[in-house]
Amino acid sequence: MDLGMVKRAGRKAVVIGLFTFIFPITLNLIVAEILTTNMEMDQYLHDRVPYIAVFQSITTFHVIVCLVTDLKLINSELGQLAISSSMISGTCSWSLAIFFLFIDRGETHDLIALILITAILLVMIIFFLLRPIMIWMTRKTSEGKQIKETYVTSIFIMLLGCAFLSEVFGHHVLFGAVTLGMAVPHGPPLGSALVNKIESFVSSILLPSYFVFSVAGVNIFSIHLKTVTVVSIFGVSSFIGKVLGSMLPALYFKIPPSEAFSLGLVMSCQGVSDVLLIQHGRFLSVMTLFSSFPYSATEFYAYSAENNIFLLYLLQLLDTQIYSIMVINMLFLSGTFTPIIKLLYDPSKRYESCNKRTIQHTSLHMELRILACIYHQDSTPCIIRLLELTNPTAKTPMCCYAVHLVQLTGSLVPHLVHHEPGKSAKFHAKDSSHIINAFRLYEKECNGNVVVNLFTSISPFSTIHEEVCRLAAEKSTSLVIIPFHKQWRPHGIKNIVEARSVNRHILDMAPCSVGILVDRGTLSASKNNNLYEIGVLFAHGRDDREALAYGLRMAKHSKAALTVIHLIDLARTSQDYHEMELDSDIITEYKIESAGKRRHSYRHESVNDCVELIRLITSVENSFDLILVGRSYRIRSPLFEALTEWSEFPELGFMGDILTQSDSRCRVSVLVVQQQISGA
Repeated sequence: MDLGMVKRAGRKAVVIGLFTFIFPITLNLIVAEILTTNMEMDQYLHDRVPYIAVFQSITTFHVIVCLVTDLKLINSELGQLAISSSMISGTCSWSLAIFFLFIDRGETHDLIALILITAILLVMIIFFLLRPIMIWMTRKTSEGKQIKETYVTSIFIMLLGCAFLSEVFGHHVLFGAVTLGMAVPHGPPLGSALVNKIESFVSSILLPSYFVFSVAGVNIFSIHLKTVTVVSIFGVSSFIGKVLGSMLPALYFKIPPSEAFSLGLVMSCQGVSDVLLIQHGRFLSVMTLFSSFPYSATEFYAYSAENNIFLLYLLQLLDTQIYSIMVINMLFLSGTFTPIIKLLYDPSKRYESCNKRTIQHTSLHMELRILACIYHQDSTPCIIRLLELTNPTAKTPMCCYAVHLVQLTGSLVPHLVHHEPGKSAKFHAKDSSHIINAFRLYEKECNGNVVVNLFTSISPFSTIHEEVCRLAAEKSTSLVIIPFHKQWRPHGIKNIVEARSVNRHILDMAPCSVGILVDRGTLSASKNNNLYEIGVLFAHGRDDREALAYGLRMAKHSKAALTVIHLIDLARTSQDYHEMELDSDIITEYKIESAGKRRHSYRHESVNDCVELIRLITSVENSFDLILVGRSYRIRSPLFEALTEWSEFPELGFMGDILTQSDSRCRVSVLVVQQQISGA
């Protein structure tokens, strides 16, 4: 957990969090008063109604984060708002729940004071003694290095010590453990090391066992209709309160109604933290022990430390019947809300654009905006050289947004960090400083022709594409450049497995054109006075036109020599005359631009089948430093359909796959271009 989120939460999140806390608790307490006054019920249920009302209205941060993570919304605006708001509402909910359980106990004020003092003492020990030690461990670990095993062992010893002190002070073992967890610096190197050590064991063994154990305690035969009615009324009223508490301020901040309702559904879900709370209420069966305990405060303190009386008082409020109904309600509501949220909220719709955001449709006299993604610092030289060949000048300026994509570990909350010049960022990932320095140097060398904005996105790779697409939409970029997941290095091939799914999602959802860069080192190699040989394999279709449009920009660079090989598909049976006209227009434009320039050339090649196509590609593949190809073709042709049978990397398209297959002899860099899908 990142406790700093409470400080950083904006006005919108604070207001929504407070309303999500105030509405359900107020509504439930009003309903509780009405029920206890007007409904006949047995004395036990009558006494438990206020506590059921409080427990049903609680919101927990951990449950909300897990939910938006499972729904793959953690990088969406809805997910970010829900996480920030739940930090506020969760803190208020749990504080009120504990306070509510302490009020109106006049005979035990000395005991309550003693218990609160010991709780504050334990918190102070953890945050003012143990946390500085953990921060020191983090500082002693070099950037990019693994934390020492002795440090990890020390954390586990601290955990046992805090749990022991929690028991000695009369609290539950979880109080010390959870407080220590909140004090651990999140993220690498310490938080991520702890996650790597225990996450698999906890997620695969402890949590499933705990859920089985918890649900096994549900006894549907002990349930009475009146109790079902009372508990269900509170479940419905807390749901209405949470939805209204989220929706009303969200609508005030001009969030669309469907998204506001989805936010309300997310904020109303309950999970493992709530089950933990009510489960202890079932296990422990002392009702009003404080008011009837005959001993002095000192004697009670000693007795409570031995028998865990504080937790009995705090959580004993529910029997098996109430516990069973509340668990069933949670399962029903959470199971119902999840598909509804998926149906109502699709973050990709926010990235759709009615405008043409492509290189082909960006005027040469307008600023070209490019978003460049980087998984590893080794990709930086090739991307910078590609940006350089894009030919930014005073008349054709360029704005580059470079984003270092980092897998989120040891933390629940993703971060998008903007590295502004002259300001030190709070979060730094491994290799980020090298990437930042390289792009700053490139910006300086361009003498004002290029503006570079640097970001680091620390998110789960399952949803990091959301951050990329959102940034591309907000900055109105014309092209997103993403490195291919296989990266050729002098010491071998580096395979970033998770990057492949990220690239596929970006191809599907990007609000502009996308280029997948296969870096084999030929582009980043120094040329001195020699020209960069760039080839464009042009067949037909909008993706090929986008690749050629990018080539036309490069052709204006003084060190670029562009060769266009126009493939005439003799096997194509269907004809789209509008597409053919568009293809002819851009080919004509290139011929005019290259007329009289020896370093540029054009030739056409006729191919009858896929065998001839492969033979042609292999004959020219090593003649260039960079090859540009389109990704896909709308018009069906036997020429390309036959290639799908042995396609190794479908995300690269037909020709990109041929140039990148494992058995390919191609040794040059390749840029596979897909023109904007949405709004196209």
